[in-house]
Amino acid sequence: MNPTIARLREAMDAHDPGAMAALMAPDYRSEQPVHPNRAFVGNRKVVANWTEMFRGVPDMAVQVVAEATEGTTSFSEWAWTGHHADGSDFAVRGVVVAGLDDAGVIRWMRLYVEPVEADSAGIDDAVRGLSGTEG
Repeated sequence: MNPTIARLREAMDAHDPGAMAALMAPDYRSEQPVHPNRAFVGNRKVVANWTEMFRGVPDMAVQVVAEATEGTTSFSEWAWTGHHADGSDFAVRGVVVAGLDDAGVIRWMRLYVEPVEADSAGIDDAVRGLSGTEG
């Protein structure tokens, strides 16, 4: 596993937003292409966002399911699990594409992570919905 991604996982699992942000450039760029309004710039926002996440999911556990690095681009699959402060289940899965500089500093990330929907529609209904052929 890429050492920077391993350190990011360790910082997340330790609930240490400052250590997470320290792995990122001050002008770090975060994008969520499926949710374009969630983009932001700056590793200080990482601290604010993840402080809130760890407060809301106090027992969050973080796993990197798989990771591959090609040049300065890391592709990693993540699983975040735990419970919200009210006791309800928390489960998020997805893929993160990260751009690293030659020193291993994270310059940008594109996050494709979403809450797990255990009671979501089956594949036939999902295909009809995505294709617009419902009815």
